Amino acid sequence: MRREKLQVVVPAAEPATEGRYVLDEQVGFLLRVAMQRHTAIFTSRMVEALTQTQFAALAKLYEVGPCSQNHLGRLIYLDAATIKGVVDRLGMRGFVTALGDPKDRRRRAVALSERGRQVTEEAMKVAAEITAATLAPLTAEEQRTVTRLLKKLG
Repeated sequence: MRREKLQVVVPAAEPATEGRYVLDEQVGFLLRVAMQRHTAIFTSRMVEALTQTQFAALAKLYEVGPCSQNHLGRLIYLDAATIKGVVDRLGMRGFVTALGDPKDRRRRAVALSERGRQVTEEAMKVAAEITAATLAPLTAEEQRTVTRLLKKLG
């Protein structure tokens, strides 16, 4: 994996490149390279060897409290099959438990266990450091702009 600093340069249209497809100037490619950089930082620093999706599930449960597995998946943009695997793995590690859903007796709600709450609190502190490291090459204003624009794309 390349560990070079990502430099995003928006070139002025030049006659030599106008109309040509240049991979290094494509937003999808640049997003993937930036994501690879972030993933490398995340993987090297995150506690309990949590994956990005596992952390997202724990952080969202911490934020919203117990909810159905399907609802949790929708909240973190995962399909039903993927969230099931994530919840199963978190359950095997003792980070989440299944409760009766008070809104629908036919469903089960996913909730943080006490151990899961402790791990999530620790992981959220590290996640803030990961975000800072990911955005470190940017000025504070650029960081706010990138975050705002990414939210607009989502």
